[in-house]
Amino acid sequence: MRIVDLLKSDCIELGVKLNSKSEAIDKLVALHDKAGNLLDAKAYKEGILAREKSGTTAIGEGIAIPHAKSDAVKAPALAAVTVPSGVDYEAMDGKPSDLIFMIAAPNDGDVHLEVLARLMTMLMDKDFKNQLLNAKDKKSFINAIDRFEKVKYPDEAPKADKKGGYRILAVTACPTGIAHTYMAAEALEKAGKEMKLPLKAETNGSGGAKNVLTAEEIANCDGIIVAADKNVEMARFDGKPVLSVKVADGIHKPKELIEKIESGSVPVYHHHGGKAESTSDSGEGAGRKIYKHLMNGVSHMLPFVVAGGIFIAIAFLIDTIAGHGATGGGDFGTIEPAAAFFKTIGGLAFNLMVPILAGFIAMSIADRPGLLVGLVGGFLATSGATFANPTALTGEAAAAAGVASAIPSGFLGGLLAGFAGGYMMLLIEKLCDKLPNSLEGIKPVLIYPLLGLGGIAVIMCAVNPVMGWINTGMSDALTAMSQVDGLMVPLCALLAGMMAIDMGGPFNKAAYVFASGMLSLQTEAAYEIMAAVMIGGMVPPIAIALSNTFFKNRWTAEERKNSTVNYIMGLSFITEGAIPYAAGHPLQVIPSCIVGSASAGALSALLGCSLRAPHGGVFVFAVVGNWYWYILALAVGAVIGMFMLALLMKKRAK
Repeated sequence: MRIVDLLKSDCIELGVKLNSKSEAIDKLVALHDKAGNLLDAKAYKEGILAREKSGTTAIGEGIAIPHAKSDAVKAPALAAVTVPSGVDYEAMDGKPSDLIFMIAAPNDGDVHLEVLARLMTMLMDKDFKNQLLNAKDKKSFINAIDRFEKVKYPDEAPKADKKGGYRILAVTACPTGIAHTYMAAEALEKAGKEMKLPLKAETNGSGGAKNVLTAEEIANCDGIIVAADKNVEMARFDGKPVLSVKVADGIHKPKELIEKIESGSVPVYHHHGGKAESTSDSGEGAGRKIYKHLMNGVSHMLPFVVAGGIFIAIAFLIDTIAGHGATGGGDFGTIEPAAAFFKTIGGLAFNLMVPILAGFIAMSIADRPGLLVGLVGGFLATSGATFANPTALTGEAAAAAGVASAIPSGFLGGLLAGFAGGYMMLLIEKLCDKLPNSLEGIKPVLIYPLLGLGGIAVIMCAVNPVMGWINTGMSDALTAMSQVDGLMVPLCALLAGMMAIDMGGPFNKAAYVFASGMLSLQTEAAYEIMAAVMIGGMVPPIAIALSNTFFKNRWTAEERKNSTVNYIMGLSFITEGAIPYAAGHPLQVIPSCIVGSASAGALSALLGCSLRAPHGGVFVFAVVGNWYWYILALAVGAVIGMFMLALLMKKRAK
């Protein structure tokens, strides 16, 4: 869909003076309404404002592209204004916006994403942007877009050279699949054109793959650049030189990447059926690779932990309100029918935590063949099955059968199942390479699953007894620590402080995963650890928000303006709200947050606070043990962090 087909002259206004972001939105909505693009201007504006609340649509460099999908839109359309003096549209680079496009899209389809991606790609060209800003009238404005679009997208894809193929191919992808994906593709194609080396870039965006590379193009090219921060299909590149880099390198180093391909120094990629290992990965240490596999499992596991844990917390809350908190005993959380419903559903989700963790660790290592072995290995870890007790009998049933009661290996067993299963599948695939070519078709559907399933069953049945002993020992150790004065408090302080070191990074995740995994032990010590970890994650955003409120002269106007949301994020246990401030002032913010979080965690343990839910912030305070002291510990930690920030941050001149 071409830009000029969506932009009517009635929707363009040049040389506008705007005093605020809200005024800019009103102007562009009015242009859409005047041109007849809307069924309900008020409803459409509400959609625009809702999108802005989730983050500014100003992309920097003087450009803003507000957009919204709404039932109030008749058909896809654009409106545009130029603002010579600029308007503060809250861009991340702090620069005023002088060129603003507003996209109106109906609810069916993702046309707004396609238009957004094309606009961002085109506006990267500074000469083109200047032509729009200097347009004398609406006709010149539209003609400038039409000319550039015809050159940029003559047939919705770049033409191949006369020799019958592209010299270089590229694939670009970023986690969100919007901005950087298309910026990298644009930069690479532009560099290829300047170097007279025809280049075609496939974009793996949020709307799916576009400009997809064909088998013929891959066969005839000199090499492929994979500029991606997420997984892309690599099997098709088997036998071709492949250079894998971050998507940022595709944006900032396009000529350097093209030169590497043409130099012939890029190694040939060979796909063995497992996870594609790029040349950039090969330079990473073993620790970094293991961390990436672990984080893939953790990221997929967290929704199960969060949703399941909160459902269980609701069950406890219902029984507490019904007056069973002190008398429920082992049935607490299932006494009332409504509580039993939430406890059962939450328990099902929560029990999937370990299999999901193991499954996606294995999949990160060995691609799709690893998913089966990881999931089954995770279930075996939660069941505690052994060679002597393959059906995982427990208690009286185990005694009647004359076997030792099964002891689940739990979280640690799931970790082992994920890594062992993933690397085992890579070995199986490598061994199967020696089989006749006639068996290629049945490898992924029969041979890999059968060998993998048998292999992981043997591994876990051999490991489960050992992992069970470790889990039992850990439970006993935590129980013992909780009964020794002065030992539980330092542990909780350490874990809470780790939550503030990198705010979503490896230290933070290690502390959180440890605490959430310990919940399965169902001990008071485990609940105290979970309380300390959650309070440690809540302190950083709140401490920063308090500092911006009471020590305004330590922060810029932009930082103060954005700090209010940190109250909400902190109270909701979203530590990542502190990241922008930590990135801007790491030597001041990170130590302050660590001290504040550690203080809160230590005080929480000292006051005997406990938590059965792994997430939720203030929304699960009703099920916190000694909640009034918990609030005090949170307040003390946040205030300590605030005062440390006041000491470490320099006062700013008025």
